[in-house]
Amino acid sequence: MQSYFFHLMPWSDYPDDFDEKYESSWVTFPNSFYDPVKGAELYNRYLDELEYADTLGYDGICVNEHHQNAYGLMPSPNIIAGMLARRTKNAKIAILGNGLPLRSNPLRIAEEMAMLDVVTRGRVISGFVRGIGCEYFSLDLDPTFSRDIFLEAHDLIVRAWTEPGPFEHLGKHFQYRYVNVWPRPFTKPHPPIWMPSAGSSETIEFAAEHKYPYVSVFTPIANVKRLLSSYRTIAREKFGYEPGPAQLGYAPGMYVSDDDQRAQDEAAEHGRFFLSKAFKIPPHFLIPPGYVTENSLRGFLAGRFSEGAQFPEAIAGSPKTVLERLIADYDFLDGFGYIVVGACPGNSTHEQTTKHMTLFQTEVMPALKKYHEQKTAGRAAAS
Repeated sequence: MQSYFFHLMPWSDYPDDFDEKYESSWVTFPNSFYDPVKGAELYNRYLDELEYADTLGYDGICVNEHHQNAYGLMPSPNIIAGMLARRTKNAKIAILGNGLPLRSNPLRIAEEMAMLDVVTRGRVISGFVRGIGCEYFSLDLDPTFSRDIFLEAHDLIVRAWTEPGPFEHLGKHFQYRYVNVWPRPFTKPHPPIWMPSAGSSETIEFAAEHKYPYVSVFTPIANVKRLLSSYRTIAREKFGYEPGPAQLGYAPGMYVSDDDQRAQDEAAEHGRFFLSKAFKIPPHFLIPPGYVTENSLRGFLAGRFSEGAQFPEAIAGSPKTVLERLIADYDFLDGFGYIVVGACPGNSTHEQTTKHMTLFQTEVMPALKKYHEQKTAGRAAAS
């Protein structure tokens, strides 16, 4: 059981008339509201918090990629990872992830990830994603072919990491006469690849086929159970193996404080800000035509909107309360091997964030890890 601290790096200040005047914090929210002085303060604060996660003993710290929005100030997660590479010592740096169809040259991703892997001596996790629908508006890209581009870019990057060059690649979307990546990765055969996802059935099958760790984000727990069960079933029935806990992750909304009522009140305030400000996205930006298959769209609608809410309620409370809930979730999900602990939806303070991080890692995680070890030992003995 491993713990990963995930940071959104959000913008925090919105105009008073945001709710009435602006339909989204993505794509069309004017960048005239961005203040570079405030931005410098936030970047340095957020980097401090990510570095603090390393000193607390989190197994990994996570960054991600989004474009032209106030939700997260990370258009280039590899730059953020580069800042962290020499300022952290033990935690893995998980890029969750590089949006493969959003970059015109996948060899740049192969090069940048190899550099990070070498500098950190193998502490890099390379997450690959397609990017959410909004990215395709922000970067003026056609989402219709994004999965094909994703698959070709993935195969090319893995080949560039593992096959001695130079070699030729003449694909449908990318053509290179010389593929000859310098440096090559420190990790052999290549950095671990993860598949974070909102629940696409195609992504689940792709992850299961390659035995990539999978985690679903922003998903009610009933839907998480369906998705993890789907991964297990596909792995067993189509690819002939039983996935271990290390391949299955859980990323609940969570907030830990030293008092149940305080935690619940503060989490509710953060949740309102997140939904009304940071993640305010109209459906036509979130799911543009051609972005998902009919099968995935049906699953998305069934999992998200039939339950009456797009996001699950946060697990909020004292360490004891949060631990009890996580143990119940663990049993309901038939186990998981890593947990992604998010923080800072935009209006939490530095003090609130670091308290949450500290209480989870020092008081919740040791007991959750012990419970996981007991459960997996029992399953091993039974088999």
